[in-house]
Amino acid sequence: MTDITLAAEAWQGVDEAVEALVDKWLVQAGDTVRAGQPLATVVLVKASLEITAPADGRIAQILVPAGGTFARGKPIATLA
Repeated sequence: MTDITLAAEAWQGVDEAVEALVDKWLVQAGDTVRAGQPLATVVLVKASLEITAPADGRIAQILVPAGGTFARGKPIATLA
């Protein structure tokens, strides 16, 4: 399993206590995805960012639903 997270570079200059918001999922659990495919849009400090698949695989589980928040380094889904 591979964790899907927001890239560390996106968090640069952001306070440790700030969380990001999952705005919208573009895939569902069970979907097959390709490396680089957009998976979700998230909002971090008023900036809309896209999370892409780190590798080819299948979305095993969505850990943070749309409308949910997550902290730096926390996975939002897993890739099998």
